[in-house]
Amino acid sequence: MLYQMYEFQRSLLSPLSLWAEASARVFSAPGSAFARLPGAERVAAGYELLHRLGKDYQKPRFDINSVQAHGHEVPVVELEAMNLPFCRLLRMKRYTDDPATIEDLRDDPPVLVVAPLSGHHATLLRDTVRTLLADHKVYITDWIDARMVPTEAGPFHLSDYVDYIRQFMNHIGTDSLHVIAVCQPVVPVLAAVSLMASNGVATPQSLVLMGGPVDARNSPTGVNNLAEEKSMSWFRANLIHPVPGHFPGAGRWVYPGFMQHAGFMAMNPRRHVSSHWDFYKQLIAGDLEDAESHRRFYDEYNAVLDMPAEYYLDTVEIVFKRHLLPLGEWEIDGQFVEPSAIKDTLLLTIEGELDDIAGLGQTRAAHELCTGLRKSKRQHMEVEGAGHYGIFSGRRWRSQVYPRVREFIRQARDNKTKS
Repeated sequence: MLYQMYEFQRSLLSPLSLWAEASARVFSAPGSAFARLPGAERVAAGYELLHRLGKDYQKPRFDINSVQAHGHEVPVVELEAMNLPFCRLLRMKRYTDDPATIEDLRDDPPVLVVAPLSGHHATLLRDTVRTLLADHKVYITDWIDARMVPTEAGPFHLSDYVDYIRQFMNHIGTDSLHVIAVCQPVVPVLAAVSLMASNGVATPQSLVLMGGPVDARNSPTGVNNLAEEKSMSWFRANLIHPVPGHFPGAGRWVYPGFMQHAGFMAMNPRRHVSSHWDFYKQLIAGDLEDAESHRRFYDEYNAVLDMPAEYYLDTVEIVFKRHLLPLGEWEIDGQFVEPSAIKDTLLLTIEGELDDIAGLGQTRAAHELCTGLRKSKRQHMEVEGAGHYGIFSGRRWRSQVYPRVREFIRQARDNKTKS
C-alpha cells in the first residue's frame, strides 16, 4: 500500500514540478521580460529548487562519448554484450580506423566492472569506467530496475546474482579477464570466483575488491548496526512492498527505490540540506559552473532503482546477520563457498580510511579467507582520507587508486604470461 501511496503522491506533485521548471525558465531566460524584474534571480532560483525537489529522476546515461587512450582521442560506443532478465552486460567499446591506434589498443586487458545492485544505477561508476577506458577494454554490469522486470521472469536471489557473474565472466572469457567489484558485489563476486575455482573452472587473472562487506563484523557502520538490530520479520514487514499495477513488474515484491533514497538522505541530512541551500545561493549569484555540478551530482544520486525482495533479504541475512561467508557456512546449490580454493587469481583489496558504509577491515578480510593464494599474490591498499565514494570516483580515485589498480592488473597479466 505504501508504494501505491507514493506513486499517487508523485503523480500529484508532477504538475507542480513541471510548472516550477517552466516558471524558473521564465524568470531566468535572457530574452524574457520577467528576467529583468527586481528579484528575478531569487524567484528563478526558488522555482528551480522546488522543481528539483519534486521532479522524478530517471536513470542517467553514461555519456562517455570519447576518451584519451595511449595519446589518442578515441570514440566510445556503448554496446550490449549480453542480456539477462535482471541485468545487461555492457561493453564500452573504443573505436578507431587508424592502424597505429588500433595497434596501441590491441593488447589492453579486458576488465569486468561489477556495479552494485544497492539502490543507485551502474552510472554511479561513470568516473570509474571513463578512467579505466584509457588502458583497458571495459565491460560493466547494468542492473535493471526490478519494477521493470515482469513477474514471469521469476524471483532473483543472491545466489542468482552469483550465477549472473559467472555467466558474464564466462561470456567474456576468463583467460585474460580482470574483475573489479565495487561495494556490494564484493561478496557475490568473491563467491562466484570461489565456486569456479572449486569446480576446476578457469578463474580470472586478477580480482580487485573495493569497499565491500566481506566480513561485516569488522568496524561495523550504521548499515551493519541496522541489520544487526532489526529482525528479518521487521525487514519483511517494513521495507518490502509490491510494485504498483502500471509498471511491467506489477505484483513483484521489491525494496522500493524511494525508500532506499530516504535512507541515503537520512544518513547525512545536514549535508544535503546545506548542499541545496548552497545551490540556491549559487543560482542567485550566477555561479553557473558550481550550480551545474550540483545538478549533475543529484541527477545521479536521486535516481534509484527497486531491488528484488528475495535478493535484498538474502543479502541482509547472509552477509550482515549470519556472516556466512567468513564463517565458511555459505552454501549455494549444495556447494559451500570456499575462497581458499582460489589458487591462480591475484587479489587486491582496497578500503577508504573514512568509509562509513564498509568499515575498515571488512574488505581486507578477504585475505584471511583466500588462504590458497601465496602472500606474493595478495595486496591491500588503504586510501588515506577517502570515504566510500572516494575509492572509485573523484580525485583520489584518479590520482591514487587507479594507478595502483592499473599496475596490479599489468602485474597479474605478466604473472600469467610467465606461468
